[in-house]
Amino acid sequence: MASGVVRSISHETVRRILRQHALAPWRVHSWLSPKVPRDEAFKALVTLILDLYQRTLRSDERVFCFDEKTNIQPRPRCAPTLGAAPGQPVRVEAEYERAGAFNLLAAFDTREGAVYGWLTRRKRAVEFLAALDALDATIPDSVTAVHVVLDNLRVHKSKAAAAWLALHPRFHFHFTPIHCSWLNQVEQWFGIIQRKLLRTANFASAAAMCEQIIAFIARWNANAHPFNWRSASVARIMANSQLDSTDAA
Repeated sequence: MASGVVRSISHETVRRILRQHALAPWRVHSWLSPKVPRDEAFKALVTLILDLYQRTLRSDERVFCFDEKTNIQPRPRCAPTLGAAPGQPVRVEAEYERAGAFNLLAAFDTREGAVYGWLTRRKRAVEFLAALDALDATIPDSVTAVHVVLDNLRVHKSKAAAAWLALHPRFHFHFTPIHCSWLNQVEQWFGIIQRKLLRTANFASAAAMCEQIIAFIARWNANAHPFNWRSASVARIMANSQLDSTDAA
């Protein structure tokens, strides 16, 4: 109407037009940047990571997915939150106070589904290596090959990380292709905690938020389950690539 295309139009007409043409512009789906070549090297990386997810592991092997969920803010509200009532949703005050931010470093066990998490104020190589030390301490000495899937964050490839690996030869890093952090299974788990706990930041304090995150991890681990990445995953990922999808299956 503002552009002069029509004099008037109703919401119902817009709805019918969108439905007729199967358009849903309010939905968003992330996709791989076209600048990233989906070539043989890309296929090899995807295949390697999915092999780590699918194959039967030896008794002395473990596979973890590691990443950081950054800038988690408690945002205590300026007025008390009102609980749900018949016909009324939970009501949260729009204004909030600043109470700092935390980063959640997490490792997801791809076979058991257990999550190991650490909350930190900063996200440096120091915190990353401290988390790896803590993870290392939980893994029995009988496990001689620990595979860790990571994205390409600078701290993951730092000199400090390389030095740590040299001192911990049972650990092996595997990096996802550029712009493909969604291949990291812990991202799926981050989506779960975001929906179930963090979607509406509404915590009394930073300490209260950290306590609830730790409690959420404990509840998850009490009923932990792995995610099912099947052999068809490679074919789906490569379907629109420069390679034939049948070659990637």
